[in-house]
Amino acid sequence: MQFFLRKAFVFIGLSCAQAVAFAQVPNTVQLEDLTWTEVRAELAAGKTTIIVPIGGTEQSGPYVALGKHNARVQILAARIARGLGNALVAPVVAYVPEGGYSPQSAHMRFPGTITVSDDVFEKMLESAANSFEVHGFRNVVFLGDHGGYQDDIKHVVARLNKAWADGKARAFVPPEYYGESSTGYARMLREKGYRDDEIGTHAGLADTSLLLAVAPRMVRLDALRTAPKPTAADGVYGGDPRRSSAELGQMGVEAIVAHTVEAIRKDTAGR
Repeated sequence: MQFFLRKAFVFIGLSCAQAVAFAQVPNTVQLEDLTWTEVRAELAAGKTTIIVPIGGTEQSGPYVALGKHNARVQILAARIARGLGNALVAPVVAYVPEGGYSPQSAHMRFPGTITVSDDVFEKMLESAANSFEVHGFRNVVFLGDHGGYQDDIKHVVARLNKAWADGKARAFVPPEYYGESSTGYARMLREKGYRDDEIGTHAGLADTSLLLAVAPRMVRLDALRTAPKPTAADGVYGGDPRRSSAELGQMGVEAIVAHTVEAIRKDTAGR
């Protein structure tokens, strides 16, 4: 009899532990990992800022995977959200303007790149933002990881803020995010003794080092180390990624996160 009672108590204890585990909200800032009731609870608790991370699916030379921007912006957006403490992160926007396909232009000249038109891209961002607004988010923050569509985001923000004239919600595109990942990070690398013809503007040392810091699996590092210097014909513009490192990238990551958190706090103060 005692044996059966012990088994019964063990079973009840395990069942209660499982129930508690299932009842806990996961420790995540990713919107898509939450249920709708969990999102409702997060909003009620004050998480009324939503970050919309925008990446892109494009070539970045022979040694960097096509999803570079998507992986990078997702990880950085999560770190920024946790730094803010009152924010969630929307799913990454992976389809963005990347050039034409008839005729092929810009990154569309390389297999695997995906493009959408500017008007489709802008309408999609507006629709997503309006979805967040009607559900109770009050600050919609767009973080664009790629330079080609920065003006598109600014157009969207201007239209949204005009439409949201009652002031209950606002849209933002903090320039610090892209500024720190491009010109700001390039300046830091120069101070470390790296040349502009290494740093590059696309898929060079700067771009590749940032990715190594957040998603090293996406860089074919062994092949890169022994490769001849890539050129524009390979999809690498103005730089040389062969001396890239996670350590260099981490320096840029810390600056991007810190400056963007500070900028968002300033933009949303009092809201």
